[in-house]
Amino acid sequence: MLKRLGCRYSERLKKYIPPSEPTIRRTLQSVDGDEVDNAVGQWLDSQAQDTALAVDGKSLRGSTGPDRKRVHLLSAFLQREKMVIAQRQVDKKSNEITAFKSLLEPLDLEGKVVTADAMHTQVENARFLVEDKKADYIFSVKQNQSNLFETVRKIKDEDFSPSVRNKR
Repeated sequence: MLKRLGCRYSERLKKYIPPSEPTIRRTLQSVDGDEVDNAVGQWLDSQAQDTALAVDGKSLRGSTGPDRKRVHLLSAFLQREKMVIAQRQVDKKSNEITAFKSLLEPLDLEGKVVTADAMHTQVENARFLVEDKKADYIFSVKQNQSNLFETVRKIKDEDFSPSVRNKR
């Protein structure tokens, strides 16, 4: 295994020598965690047959950043596979809304359905998913967006096509 990992061979000891702890630590510290996360997430997504992707944010219990505030992550996960394929730490001076697009940008979402809570019910998020990523979406609507809420509330069954009405 050490040979396959490219470790050096010691003629004196007649064996491959693993790197020291400081070498492993320095190597891991030099790795861009977001790049590794993107690569692993894209690979996991390519292996799955899931067509539904959920976006949700969570504050990590017991975690603190350098500013002693709780770490908050926005994640994209495959619903059927129950697997996170992308995550971003939400900037302390921002919120999940601004992290939505950068979280999903590297993912192939064509033909998938993206679900998200009411916070992400934004015109730009819908446009990004449909036009840029060729995906569909299901967003929640709450009363904090009163005009949109009232418009949706007033939709009648006859406003839908017959094929949709028959499924309701």
